[in-house]
Amino acid sequence: MKILVLNCGSSSIKYQLFDMDKNEQVMAKGLLERIGITNSVLKHSSTGKDSFEETRNVPDHTIGIQWIIDVLLDPEKGVLKSKSEINAAGHRVAHGGEYFSESAFLTLDAREKIEKLIELAPLHNPANLKGILAIEALLPGLPQVAVFDTSFHQTMPEHAFLYGLPYEMYTEKKIRRYGFHGTSHKYVAEKAATILGKDWNNMKIITCHLGNGSSIAAILNGKSIDSSMGYTPVEGLLMGTRVGDLDLGALLAIMDREKMSNADANALINKKSGLLGISGVSSDMRDIEKAANDGNHQANMALDVFAYRVKKYIGSYMAALNGLDLLIFTGGIGENDCDSRRRICSNLEGLGIEIDLEKNKGLRGKDEVISTPSSKVKVMTITTNEELVIARDTFKIVNK
Repeated sequence: MKILVLNCGSSSIKYQLFDMDKNEQVMAKGLLERIGITNSVLKHSSTGKDSFEETRNVPDHTIGIQWIIDVLLDPEKGVLKSKSEINAAGHRVAHGGEYFSESAFLTLDAREKIEKLIELAPLHNPANLKGILAIEALLPGLPQVAVFDTSFHQTMPEHAFLYGLPYEMYTEKKIRRYGFHGTSHKYVAEKAATILGKDWNNMKIITCHLGNGSSIAAILNGKSIDSSMGYTPVEGLLMGTRVGDLDLGALLAIMDREKMSNADANALINKKSGLLGISGVSSDMRDIEKAANDGNHQANMALDVFAYRVKKYIGSYMAALNGLDLLIFTGGIGENDCDSRRRICSNLEGLGIEIDLEKNKGLRGKDEVISTPSSKVKVMTITTNEELVIARDTFKIVNK
């Protein structure tokens, strides 16, 4: 079975084509950016062929996906002879609310529920729906599956997901913690346990998905019991441009003093804060580390705040789990940034967490144990693959 995986943003489409019958081989992958803007750019690579980059105007997602399909069918650049070789499409959908506790076959009812959830994810779900509707138009009758960022966290107990608001805000408006990055948290936890020869259904695990967007999950016996992201992905850790945990009174004071609109405040907490806001340098950890090494105080403080926030969540989730068997680092920063891992794990020996500084040093993009033999908690770097999770769930559901 050949499965086309799509991750549609407001102006971009990430995609991969998997052959599930050939050891989940990635046949082709790429990224289309600047949809709806002049000079849209498609970066594409196919197995065994040269990568290429091409520019043209792509006014909407349907035309963008048609271009992607055309490239997949191209005799020289592509990997398919006919579009009928595509057996199913799997879509990343940001928000499944309380409707979806697992991935779902895209029936009319499922699509209508995703539309209802636009209120909870106004930036993400509309873009995800555009991809679903585009496939319906271009490949009518093709089975489609939605894989939700939030579904893995639907096992969180009520005491973990409720906010300290009037209860009817939850029952009537569904204001609660949802958590995101669920596909990544689930994938790396299960993968790490398998590498260790253990059953993740009998373990206490903390997964740290650290990148431009960052979140931590507490996983007990294969189920998420807490996650740092909340009603939206802005809550929790310090991120590239997102503020993370913030006193709401401070935000109200800023809005009042600066005469900010809701749109201005939204831009402040989502696009101008986080590592970028504190460092004044960049949202990219590599740029910040270089500036810190050159003596930039703000850059160094950004690194310290980032590590401190992660450290605090690790401690609190160890309390929620009543212990810890395995600590996992994944995502762009978690997998590749040895300095961030060192800062986070320093002075956690009292909690049974000790990393081997030599093993950690320079480690990038590998599945490795980095804890010392005497560490009570195993610490690992694990490479994530959210597109593969989507392909696997699509394969399983379509076969049903």
